[in-house]
Amino acid sequence: MKFGIDRLLADASLRKPLEGKRVALLAHPASVTADLTHSLDALVATGLKISAVFGPQHGVRGDLQDNMMESPDFTDPTYGMPVFSLYGEVRRPTGQAMGTFDVLLVDLQDVGCRIYTFVTTLLYVLEAAAAHGKEVWVLDRPNPAGRPIEGLTLRPGWESFVGAGPMPMRHGMTLGEMGRWFIDHFRLDVAYRVVEMEGWQPDAAPGYGWPPERVWINPSPNAANVNMARAYAGTVMLEGTTLSEGRGTTRPLELFGAPDVDARAVMSEMRALAPQWLAGCTLRDIWFQPTFHKHVGALCAGVFIHAEGAAYDHAAFRPWRLQALAFKAIRRLYPDYPLWRDFPYEYVFDKLAIDVINGGPGLREWVDDAAAVAGDLDALTVPDEQAWEAERKAFLLY
Repeated sequence: MKFGIDRLLADASLRKPLEGKRVALLAHPASVTADLTHSLDALVATGLKISAVFGPQHGVRGDLQDNMMESPDFTDPTYGMPVFSLYGEVRRPTGQAMGTFDVLLVDLQDVGCRIYTFVTTLLYVLEAAAAHGKEVWVLDRPNPAGRPIEGLTLRPGWESFVGAGPMPMRHGMTLGEMGRWFIDHFRLDVAYRVVEMEGWQPDAAPGYGWPPERVWINPSPNAANVNMARAYAGTVMLEGTTLSEGRGTTRPLELFGAPDVDARAVMSEMRALAPQWLAGCTLRDIWFQPTFHKHVGALCAGVFIHAEGAAYDHAAFRPWRLQALAFKAIRRLYPDYPLWRDFPYEYVFDKLAIDVINGGPGLREWVDDAAAVAGDLDALTVPDEQAWEAERKAFLLY
């Protein structure tokens, strides 16, 4: 199969509309071709006039390991063009930055989750392009989490940098498709084009969204593999808790734990409360000691989520419910556990991080309600999931 960047490079007729124009590139370390050449180098080699580069969260270089660390602007040392950070002093491109190009190529590897900030960055550049009369092309890439939908829809008033609009946590779309939905939903008047992939089969084993023949390159420092991308719609919620999500280990966002929980007891309680939410994956109790971030230097008991191997069932795996169930189990075992972390999260200062992550308080309230059972969360969530499945149909390209 071919990604959008590979089709653009291989077909001169696709590049024809870019000739003579100033072209900018929004990219990160995973913006590479099939032979692992960075897209910037490959595009410059075609003779296109690349006039500027933009970088999302974690930077063009992907050098900022921890979460919520800002990147500065700089000048590209190889080609001399300006590199503008969209996760630094600004998160929306400035008028000065917009003046450096005619067409913006967006070549970002996403992981298929509302909270992954590349989704919001896409919306912001589309809005800026509409305001400044610029053109945006998305060089499409796979959604490694595939087509499944899961989670509550973001509620009105809960928009943030991790919540661009009313979609569920696990949206099941590519960035190219998401751009089409943004333009329709927000009624944007912008010249937009998707350079589609060729041969992407999101329902095909064994990749179920990620073609196994393609090398995985971290789109952000803690997105280490496809297992993380599959689990992320659940494990990202750990950022709003006092539990470790594994930052400071070699497998972040694939596990959870803390020094003061009994991992085997948590797993047993999860099985007792909602065994149907554990389908499609394998849970394994582990020990780990973070080298930075939460519980640094402390020995933690934890649970590793394997959305991989012979036991993996792509259609059955529900990471958002699984992680919600883990919170519920901890609340049942340790009623007074200080689960929710109170700190400024992604530029939101007046709401609990867990609620910002979920686009509303519904999940937290379910966890904290001692009388609430699995069916109560399903009753809230299933209508949202069904509505999104119907809404997104018109914007799917594959």
